[in-house]
Amino acid sequence: MIRIAIVDDHAIVRAGLRQFFGDQIDFQVVAEAATGREAMEIVRKGEVDVILLDISMPDQSGVDALAAIKARAPELPVLILSGFPETHYATTLLRQGASGYLNKDCDPEEIVRAIRTVVRGRKYISAGVAEQLANGLSSGGDRPMHESLSERELQVFLRLAKGETIGHMADSMSLSVKTVSTYRTRVMEKMNLASNSDLTYYALKNGLIQ
Repeated sequence: MIRIAIVDDHAIVRAGLRQFFGDQIDFQVVAEAATGREAMEIVRKGEVDVILLDISMPDQSGVDALAAIKARAPELPVLILSGFPETHYATTLLRQGASGYLNKDCDPEEIVRAIRTVVRGRKYISAGVAEQLANGLSSGGDRPMHESLSERELQVFLRLAKGETIGHMADSMSLSVKTVSTYRTRVMEKMNLASNSDLTYYALKNGLIQ
């Protein structure tokens, strides 16, 4: 029996996954968490075989949560399930110890395949991620500018690119306007861009938004 912990701050996502996994005779959801702190409590108990981890949580970034989990339990497979497309984070998180990376829009059967793969000690690499890795090697390791952004900076970047205002972002992300403005400044500096329209053009050109 594969013991699974689901870490996602959306109860409806956890419920949907739990219901789907209930149809797999070798799966058992033994723990759920909505925050990185709760995820660490699960890890400390040591009663799971794999963690399904959302990258975006209210108390800390998924990147930080992954690092904390791997520091505590380096052999525990962590499968990232994210709302961000693979182009944003997959290769970075795989390098940081994730066992696999899936977009939430993927076929549920792919999540099942990925879980069964990572509990055997292997990495789950989707076709899209494999192409990214291959492109990185063939280009001599040059990375797109957006890959230098932190998770929070990337969130701000994508929201700005879609035309969202700083005030609306501050409310929805539970941050101050000043903090969001600081993130915007960092994004502009790291990507060597001058305006929100530049961000939108870059995002469209690189397939980050539609």
